Amino acid sequence: MKIALVDDVQESLAEIDRLCKRFGESRGCLVETVSFQSGEAFLAAFDDGGFDFVFMDVYMEGMDGVAAAFQMRRLDNGCLLVFLTSSTEFMPEAFSCHAFEYVTKPFSQERIFAILSDAVKMLPQHQNYMELAVDRRNVRIFHDDIAFAVTDAHYLDITLVGGERLRSRMTMPEFLGKAEGDGRFILINKGIVVNAERILAFEKGACIMESGARFPVRVRDSAKVEQMVRDYHFEKIRRRQADFAGRLAKPHADGYSGREN
Repeated sequence: MKIALVDDVQESLAEIDRLCKRFGESRGCLVETVSFQSGEAFLAAFDDGGFDFVFMDVYMEGMDGVAAAFQMRRLDNGCLLVFLTSSTEFMPEAFSCHAFEYVTKPFSQERIFAILSDAVKMLPQHQNYMELAVDRRNVRIFHDDIAFAVTDAHYLDITLVGGERLRSRMTMPEFLGKAEGDGRFILINKGIVVNAERILAFEKGACIMESGARFPVRVRDSAKVEQMVRDYHFEKIRRRQADFAGRLAKPHADGYSGREN
């Protein structure tokens, strides 16, 4: 989760930053925070889709939080917005710009954690990633960004979707262990793993990737490999359908107020 923190009081910024990072540690998820001490500074740095979540102070010098939020909504109507306030006087106006929630100061860890927990359920599923040693440095790579990996002696050559190639000293079993059972990574031949999301077609015993790369598939395993790819896509669709059904049922199950609308 990438979170923007907007407050003109440094102590408040430091406290909310600490709580957000503590939440990430408690949930085992990556939380990146970026702090701004004015609405103007926030908007100058804001890009459509740049943040998943925004904590916005209502009362600030210069542009107030509600005005900054309305400007933000012209650029991005999707990121979740929570107002920080010492008074609820302007909350009706604040919620008219699609606020997700509000927090009165001083805020508690329990309150912030509860809001972030709800926010995680509303956000798109976070991407899985793995950490690789490349050129004597550790590099984090999203699973989505890996097109395929090929064994070369004691190394693994990993090609990313954009064409970039990374070389890491590791075995294929070690790579698959880092993938933690992610079904998109399919072993199609000895020392060759491909991302099922990036397969274009199977043709005459070869697996053809979106990039045009071709890899041989073991003849005796070709039917099995193709079935694994079909199973992966079927399961992905099934999960999406179940998630969508759960979201539709949620307002009736827990009395969700829908205030962010």
